[in-house]
Amino acid sequence: MSAEPAVQHNAAASRYEVTVDGHLSVAEYELTGNTLTFTHTLVPGELRGRGLAEKLVRAALADARTAGRKVVPQCSYVAAFIARHPEYQPLVAP
Repeated sequence: MSAEPAVQHNAAASRYEVTVDGHLSVAEYELTGNTLTFTHTLVPGELRGRGLAEKLVRAALADARTAGRKVVPQCSYVAAFIARHPEYQPLVAP
Protein backbone atom coordinates (compact mmCIF):
# COMPACT_ATOMS: atom_id res chain seq x y z
CA MET A 1 0.00 0.00 0.00
CA SER A 2 1.44 3.38 -1.02
CA ALA A 3 1.70 6.36 1.29
CA GLU A 4 -0.96 9.04 1.15
CA PRO A 5 0.21 11.72 -1.33
CA ALA A 6 1.12 15.03 0.29
CA VAL A 7 -0.14 18.36 -1.00
CA GLN A 8 2.65 20.85 -1.67
CA HIS A 9 2.22 24.61 -1.85
CA ASN A 10 4.17 25.80 -4.88
CA ALA A 11 4.07 29.54 -4.19
CA ALA A 12 6.36 30.30 -7.15
CA ALA A 13 3.76 28.78 -9.50
CA SER A 14 0.75 30.11 -7.50
CA ARG A 15 -0.75 26.69 -6.97
CA TYR A 16 -1.22 23.78 -4.63
CA GLU A 17 -0.17 20.49 -6.16
CA VAL A 18 -0.03 16.78 -5.56
CA THR A 19 1.58 14.13 -7.76
CA VAL A 20 0.18 10.61 -7.87
CA ASP A 21 1.41 7.88 -10.23
CA GLY A 22 3.42 10.48 -12.15
CA HIS A 23 0.37 12.70 -12.78
CA LEU A 24 0.16 16.25 -11.42
CA SER A 25 -3.07 17.62 -9.95
CA VAL A 26 -3.32 21.34 -9.14
CA ALA A 27 -5.45 24.02 -7.52
CA GLU A 28 -4.32 27.31 -9.03
CA TYR A 29 -4.81 30.74 -7.52
CA GLU A 30 -3.95 34.40 -7.87
CA LEU A 31 -2.89 36.33 -4.78
CA THR A 32 -3.91 39.99 -4.71
CA GLY A 33 -3.19 41.76 -1.45
CA ASN A 34 -4.71 39.51 1.20
CA THR A 35 -7.14 37.74 -1.15
CA LEU A 36 -6.65 34.35 -2.82
CA THR A 37 -8.69 33.97 -6.00
CA PHE A 38 -8.96 30.29 -6.93
CA THR A 39 -8.95 30.17 -10.73
CA HIS A 40 -8.67 26.50 -11.68
CA THR A 41 -8.58 23.02 -10.22
CA LEU A 42 -7.35 20.19 -12.42
CA VAL A 43 -7.13 16.48 -11.73
CA PRO A 44 -6.14 14.29 -14.70
CA GLY A 45 -8.75 11.76 -15.80
CA GLU A 46 -6.62 8.83 -14.61
CA LEU A 47 -6.79 10.17 -11.05
CA ARG A 48 -10.40 11.28 -10.80
CA GLY A 49 -12.52 9.78 -8.06
CA ARG A 50 -9.64 9.57 -5.55
CA GLY A 51 -10.52 12.74 -3.64
CA LEU A 52 -7.46 14.64 -4.84
CA ALA A 53 -9.30 17.85 -5.74
CA GLU A 54 -10.84 17.89 -2.26
CA LYS A 55 -7.43 17.29 -0.68
CA LEU A 56 -5.93 20.20 -2.67
CA VAL A 57 -8.75 22.58 -1.81
CA ARG A 58 -8.79 21.65 1.88
CA ALA A 59 -5.04 22.33 2.12
CA ALA A 60 -5.36 25.65 0.30
CA LEU A 61 -8.29 26.82 2.42
CA ALA A 62 -6.54 25.76 5.63
CA ASP A 63 -3.52 27.84 4.62
CA ALA A 64 -5.77 30.80 3.76
CA ARG A 65 -7.44 30.55 7.17
CA THR A 66 -4.09 30.33 8.99
CA ALA A 67 -2.78 33.38 7.09
CA GLY A 68 -5.98 35.38 7.72
CA ARG A 69 -6.72 35.63 4.00
CA LYS A 70 -10.05 35.91 2.23
CA VAL A 71 -10.85 33.73 -0.79
CA VAL A 72 -12.71 34.24 -4.04
CA PRO A 73 -13.92 30.88 -5.39
CA GLN A 74 -13.82 31.72 -9.10
CA CYS A 75 -13.18 28.05 -9.90
CA SER A 76 -16.46 26.13 -10.01
CA TYR A 77 -15.03 23.21 -8.03
CA VAL A 78 -13.84 25.47 -5.20
CA ALA A 79 -17.20 27.30 -5.17
CA ALA A 80 -19.11 24.00 -4.93
CA PHE A 81 -16.75 22.70 -2.24
CA ILE A 82 -17.25 25.80 -0.08
CA ALA A 83 -21.02 25.61 -0.58
CA ARG A 84 -20.96 21.99 0.71
CA HIS A 85 -18.71 22.80 3.68
CA PRO A 86 -20.11 25.71 5.70
CA GLU A 87 -17.04 25.84 7.95
CA TYR A 88 -15.16 27.47 5.04
CA GLN A 89 -17.83 30.04 4.11
CA PRO A 90 -16.47 32.74 6.49
CA LEU A 91 -13.30 32.78 4.33
CA VAL A 92 -15.19 33.98 1.25
CA ALA A 93 -14.50 37.62 0.42
CA PRO A 94 -17.61 39.86 0.51
